Amino acid sequence: MKNNTINKKEIEKFSKIAEEWWDPNGKFKPLHKFNPIRISYIKENIIKTFKLDQIKTPLKNIKILDIGCGGGLLSEPMHRLGAEVTAIDASEKNIEVAKLHAKKNNLKINYICTSPEKLNIINEFDVILNMEIVEHVEDVSFFLKSCNKLLKKNGIMFVATLNKTLKSYIFAIVGAEYVLRWLPIGTHEWGKFVKPEDLISIQKENNLLVERVDGMKFNILTDQWNLSSDKSVNYIAKFIKN
Repeated sequence: MKNNTINKKEIEKFSKIAEEWWDPNGKFKPLHKFNPIRISYIKENIIKTFKLDQIKTPLKNIKILDIGCGGGLLSEPMHRLGAEVTAIDASEKNIEVAKLHAKKNNLKINYICTSPEKLNIINEFDVILNMEIVEHVEDVSFFLKSCNKLLKKNGIMFVATLNKTLKSYIFAIVGAEYVLRWLPIGTHEWGKFVKPEDLISIQKENNLLVERVDGMKFNILTDQWNLSSDKSVNYIAKFIKN
C-alpha cells in the first residue's frame, strides 16, 4: 500500500535551485510570468463559488492550503488577498526560502515542510491549490486522495498541470527546456504528465467533481499567459468536493 507521495529525485532537483525562487529573471522566471493569470483565476473562482464581496481583501476568512508551495510565489499573493494560508512543501530548502521572504515582508503564512499524506488536519481547508505539482509526485492517485482528506465539504481544489500530448512534449520539454532554455533541462518528465480525462477520473473516485477545465497559453507577442480553449499543453481544473 502506498504511504508516501514524495519523489526524492524531484525534491533534490528543486532544492538545488531554491535560492532563485524570488528572482524574476532566474530559473523560476516562467513561474513569475505565469503567476498573474494563476492569481486572477483562483481569486475569481473562489469569489464566485463562495459568493464573496469584491473588496480589497476578498478572500478574508478563507482557509487555503498551498501544496508544493516552493518559495511561496502563490502563497504570498493569496495571503495579501486576505486568505489564511498554510503552505507545504517536501523540500526543506524551499520552506526556508519561503519563510525568510514572508518574514522580510511581514506576512503571516504557516509554512510547513511536509507532504499532504503526513499533514493531520482533516476537512480543514476551504481551498486547496495543487499548482504545477502533480507532474512531480510519486503517485498521482494517492497524492490526490491524501489532498482530498484535507478539504472541507463543498471546498474547491485547483489543479494546474501539463497535458500528456505530443504537443506538450514539443513545447514544454523540447521548446521550454532545450531550445528556449526557459527551464533547467530535466525539469519535466513527459511520462509524468496527466491527461485532463485521467485527472477527472481520479478526482471522481475521491468525490471531487469537475466544474471547469481551462487551457492556459503563452502569447509570445504580448509576453503574457492567457486563458485559452486549447488544453493541449498547460491546463487548470477546478473541482468541488461532493
